[in-house]
Amino acid sequence: PIFKTIVMSKVKFEDLLSTGAHFGHVTRKWNPNFLPYILSEKNGVHIINLESTIQAIEKAGDFIGKVVKNNGEILFVGTKKQAQDIIQQEADRCSMFYIVERWLGGTLTNFATIKKSIKRLKMLEKEGSNLYNNMTKKETQMLNREKIKLADQHRGIKDMKRLPDALIIVDAQYEDTAIKEAKRLDIPVIAIVDSNTNPHKVLYPIPANDDSMRTIQLIIGALADYVLDARMLMTKEDMPKSNTDNFQTTKPSIAAENKSEEEE
Repeated sequence: PIFKTIVMSKVKFEDLLSTGAHFGHVTRKWNPNFLPYILSEKNGVHIINLESTIQAIEKAGDFIGKVVKNNGEILFVGTKKQAQDIIQQEADRCSMFYIVERWLGGTLTNFATIKKSIKRLKMLEKEGSNLYNNMTKKETQMLNREKIKLADQHRGIKDMKRLPDALIIVDAQYEDTAIKEAKRLDIPVIAIVDSNTNPHKVLYPIPANDDSMRTIQLIIGALADYVLDARMLMTKEDMPKSNTDNFQTTKPSIAAENKSEEEE
């Protein structure tokens, strides 16, 4: 029999709490539109209502499921230092595209130019390319530098042949250019939004601390799980019933995992 695993990626309240997801910015930096997500104020810092965060993650997860079910593609974006490694790892894990270097203006709105740049990169990477014929050592070095630069810029979208169907973003304030481009093209955006940001900027705001690496890991990991969930469910629907009886339907929470480690 074929064994598959379905991960139910429900983020637990205690997991969010343990990562400091509830800590917003200092009160003087708040955006008034963020008010519905604020629980209280403590020591001059806004405290985010984590129940709202959980609801927002589940709502975003439902949307992600629909995108994947329709064979859609998602672009993960996180160019701030705290988010880069997490975005790359989670996007790779669920086989989606990502951008972790500087957002190049026109990545979405001028995608034809980006595709030409990617084509150039693939030509430079091709072994035995005619480009390198009869070149001096200096000219070859210049092409190698160009190749490295293009590889850094485009490594996460090298195989993206069309515009994405949705974006997942860490820090809606920091990635303002990406959000504006997506909005112009009616591409839905899911984003972690902190108390200093207008949540109305995106279709699926997730209120949470966008500076904590542990919070980013927990939320982006859950969203990547939703991608995998949807794929698994599609696979399960295509399988004979006898092969679907051994699906695991739950994933232990971080708090539960920590507890079991303590017991050991």
